[in-house]
Amino acid sequence: MTVFRNVELDLLRFRRRVLVATVVVLVCFGLLGARLFYLQVIRHTDLLAQAENNRTAVVPIVPNRGLILDRNGIVLASNYSAYTLEITPSKVDDLEHTVNELAQVMDITPRDRRRFKKLLEEGKNFESIPLRNRLTDVEVARFAAQRFRFPGVDIKARLFRSYPYGELASHVIGYIGRINTAEKEVLDESDNPANYRGTEYIGKLGIEQSYEPMLHGITGVNAMETSAGGRATRRLSSQPSTRGDTVKLSIDIKLQKLIEDMYGERRGALVALDPKTGEVLAFVSKPTFDPNLFVEGIDQENWQLLNGSIDKPLLNRALRGTYPIGSTYKPFMALAALTTGKRSASALINDPGFFMFGGHRFGSPENEKGGIMDMHRAIVESSNAYFYSLANELGVDTIHDFMASLGFGQITGIDINGEVRGVLPSTDWKRNYYKRPEQKKWYAGETISLGIGQGYNSFTMLQLAQATAVVANNGIKHQPHLVIATHDATARVNVPVLPAPPVNLGLKLEHIEVIRRAMVGVTQQGTSTRVFAGAPYLSGGKTGTAQAVSLSKNEKYNAAHMEERKRDHSLYIAFAPAEDPKMAIAVIVENAGFGSTSAAPIARRAFDYWLLGQYPNPADLAAVRLGQATAPIGKPLAAAEVAWPRTSAASAPAASSVQR
Repeated sequence: MTVFRNVELDLLRFRRRVLVATVVVLVCFGLLGARLFYLQVIRHTDLLAQAENNRTAVVPIVPNRGLILDRNGIVLASNYSAYTLEITPSKVDDLEHTVNELAQVMDITPRDRRRFKKLLEEGKNFESIPLRNRLTDVEVARFAAQRFRFPGVDIKARLFRSYPYGELASHVIGYIGRINTAEKEVLDESDNPANYRGTEYIGKLGIEQSYEPMLHGITGVNAMETSAGGRATRRLSSQPSTRGDTVKLSIDIKLQKLIEDMYGERRGALVALDPKTGEVLAFVSKPTFDPNLFVEGIDQENWQLLNGSIDKPLLNRALRGTYPIGSTYKPFMALAALTTGKRSASALINDPGFFMFGGHRFGSPENEKGGIMDMHRAIVESSNAYFYSLANELGVDTIHDFMASLGFGQITGIDINGEVRGVLPSTDWKRNYYKRPEQKKWYAGETISLGIGQGYNSFTMLQLAQATAVVANNGIKHQPHLVIATHDATARVNVPVLPAPPVNLGLKLEHIEVIRRAMVGVTQQGTSTRVFAGAPYLSGGKTGTAQAVSLSKNEKYNAAHMEERKRDHSLYIAFAPAEDPKMAIAVIVENAGFGSTSAAPIARRAFDYWLLGQYPNPADLAAVRLGQATAPIGKPLAAAEVAWPRTSAASAPAASSVQR
């Protein structure tokens, strides 16, 4: 009986164990089925894409960068093909050993190794990565003879950026350089980050930067099938790249070259505009730099020379350099007086050679003749006393409001990045600019120097040229622009770049005529008479001499006893021909003294080139560079016969290459 009962208990335990085991097995199969359903149904699309990505790789095809041309079609930035030594990591067993062996065949610098390592980290192991650029024909032949030793290593032709005229117009053209971390972050967050896959370079300055999206082009792709080891086995599909658009500038590079040559070793800036369109004909900043140094990454030595130079060659003085503009401000002050009705053109003011205000004597360092002045004579002879008193009558805020309409202290909107406003002072400006309460107040005596372009006034040559163009164009203001057309690489058509619509400032023509007639008088019996002697055209102009540093109360200016960089700046504004202006110009030569001795001669020869097709002869050019010129000496050359192109030796490829 007891035995029977024990058997029943054992059977009951067995059945329970079988039931538990069955449940466990069913649960496991259920979980397995659920996981299978999740992977095969719910995650099907996602996992299929991942599998496809493991099988295929997308290799970018970098587009050819667009060209940059001057207004006459002269190429200012191009591409050239040069040999590069490249390694495909997936085809090499020992990269470091291979690089060391290659170093026995040709010169491979530590810099080459660092760049290769960086590119290797950023790329894929089946992509061809350059180790050395710009191989010579001798290096190519030397490698070809030993090629069998280096599986996975090859020589290819790649495109490099070239600036054939070196330092010429470098601030306008700009340069390209390697994409840095900050730029990469911006590109990754852009609407089309894939367009920069495989691209190492980006525009850093000037037109190269401002028109980067247009110049870069559209990146193509090769879809490659890869093995489990990452080796490319075959091409699945291909979408070719589209080269960047060609950009055509309004700059005349021969005029630009002439002006840069006339500056010589001196510092300064010049902007020449077509007053009827706003096209920039010349945009000069001296000293310049060679943009070719930046293409593959500038070395430390050259960077220190440029960045540490007291002359600041990397500063675009025409766009970002701000200066007091001296007596070139006077025609605009006169126009403000006429427009606001504060003073008529016939009003007479006595100029004893100084102006007294608040017990302070405001002198006349230009030593004009003095006497009874009307507006015409005050501009022609550059009477400081006349404009001191005018500034006092107008007041700082009236001056500010009128000058702002001409573009002083404003962003002109020119189509390159980096423009600065400068300073057009007002009571609000001073209140916001200074921190201490006693500094915030505007004092009446501070207004006086504004009348002759000094005091807090600080403007760019671009702003001064635009204001001059407004006077030359009867009160119609155009936005300055550098790009006049592009060539669409896809549609293969030229596309004009339409400028911003002009703005009529509503100035009265009779008031503008007073100013223009007086500025013509400057070139006929005023401060630039000797410079424009014999010119077969009439021009209007105004000289200016601006203090670079302030003098103490009893200190008298003496250039011979001052450091060169503390001497006055030489300025000139002008338009020509007077009856139908085709060029308006603003010039500054830093620390060069009177406007008639250094700045005006540059403007004269720019007009001669543009209007007459004349080029200064070597002796005349040398005199201008030294600040010892007036009217042109000797017989000028025909601009059309001056040898061109003059490519810079510094910009030529260091190795055998094919121009494209």
